[in-house]
Amino acid sequence: MNIKRAKQEIKDTIEAYLLKDRYGAYEIPAIRQRPVLLIGPPGVGKTQIMEQISQECQIGLVAYTITHHTRQSAIGLPFIQEKIYNARRVSVTEYTMSEIVASIYDKIESTGLREGILFIDEINCVSETLAPTMLQFLQCKTFGTHAIPEGWIIVAAGNPPEYNKSVREFDVVTLDRIKMIHVEPDYQVWKEYAEQVQIHPAIRSYLDIKPGNFCRIETTVDGKRFATPRGWEDLSRFLEVYEKLGKTADRDVVSQYIQYPQIAKDFANYLELYQKYQKDYQVDEILHGVIREAACRKLEKAPFDERLSVISLLTAKLNDGFLALSMMEDRLERLQKLLGGVKPGNYDEQEYPSALERLEGILAGVQAEWKYKKEAGLLDRKEAHLVFDTVETLDALVKELRSEHITETDAVWEKVSQAFADKNDQYEVQFDLCGEQLEHAFDFMEAVFGQSQEMVVFITSLNMGFYSVRFLGEYECERYYRYNQTLLFDGQEKEILEKIEKK
Repeated sequence: MNIKRAKQEIKDTIEAYLLKDRYGAYEIPAIRQRPVLLIGPPGVGKTQIMEQISQECQIGLVAYTITHHTRQSAIGLPFIQEKIYNARRVSVTEYTMSEIVASIYDKIESTGLREGILFIDEINCVSETLAPTMLQFLQCKTFGTHAIPEGWIIVAAGNPPEYNKSVREFDVVTLDRIKMIHVEPDYQVWKEYAEQVQIHPAIRSYLDIKPGNFCRIETTVDGKRFATPRGWEDLSRFLEVYEKLGKTADRDVVSQYIQYPQIAKDFANYLELYQKYQKDYQVDEILHGVIREAACRKLEKAPFDERLSVISLLTAKLNDGFLALSMMEDRLERLQKLLGGVKPGNYDEQEYPSALERLEGILAGVQAEWKYKKEAGLLDRKEAHLVFDTVETLDALVKELRSEHITETDAVWEKVSQAFADKNDQYEVQFDLCGEQLEHAFDFMEAVFGQSQEMVVFITSLNMGFYSVRFLGEYECERYYRYNQTLLFDGQEKEILEKIEKK
């Protein structure tokens, strides 16, 4: 299955394992809660989804790469304990608590999260001395003599033997005690994820043209060559920072992440062309309504790959605006809920003598929640940014009220209402700007391509974009709906996508 389905399967498993009956016991007792074992090629996203699942389910996560451990660190160190059996004193060997089990208790103590995931990576690549311990761990949920705390679900991951010479096969006894999930790379699923996390548009455009280079792992006489989803995502983040620093990534930089020489060279050449197209076609000008006849004529005569790259540049710039709008909308919704607590009659005036003190209490609550979730690892990047922006807005409002000595309830509420109205006005301006840019993009597409296969690609890109779909759910774009119906519903979409895949 693909990584998206695997993620949902694990979330469903967690929901089932953590369900309790009316007596407070787990519906599926710990002994029947089979560990989940993910098997898939390196870089496909097995480790990454564990962080996402932890954050989305709001449970703890303790992660270990087991190949970094020895038998002693996994099961603990032996020590002699004096005991009395049948009135006779004897010396018994016991073990200190495993570092891994202790880490779970540390997590519980530091976060208060009594339920979570223990994730063990590369579990089928352990050393010979540690192999029996891993089998015991999967079968009995213990490390040495110490059991995994109740409420903590075991998820393990490993690579198939064709990708790692150190892989050990599990016996039937062990396999019959786990939930096995095989994960395969799937570009369309990754592309959906790439839209949400804003993978660099050059990478998305390149892989649209050459999806076969998305995940390739080969062994040759010269050694291993590979390009993985993880490599593309890490390269994307590096390219973003490089661009902010005004630096240019060449083939040597690309090959540090994409360790498949032919693909690294091919993408480096494409990236150079992509950056050239940005200058040649002036996409920012197009989205502001400036359409140059020379640029239109040049693109009309350009090869198909160049046309696709320019369309990718257009949609990438549009998506930047859609993303900014989406973030503003999320901040507005959050502020609306929080600031509603300052409205007269919505709070206990005995607890908060003034509306300003109530606002300060809300700010303190958001700050405390942010600190707790950050330390517990329950915030993803987007959520962390939203909370930071919310704290910044509330803090600025409190300081403004303090500096103006406004404490009376109605006056505070009027100031708060105005601050929210100002934020809403900013959202409306961004919404209108996104609409104008989309219309200008259609003006350009019609001027150059009309009802052609390139327009199909453009519409398909809008349909597949996470933030563009969200925007088009609220914005009435007559041309989008018209082209969506006339171009995509007659089968051209499939034909164009197949053509792209063959390139």
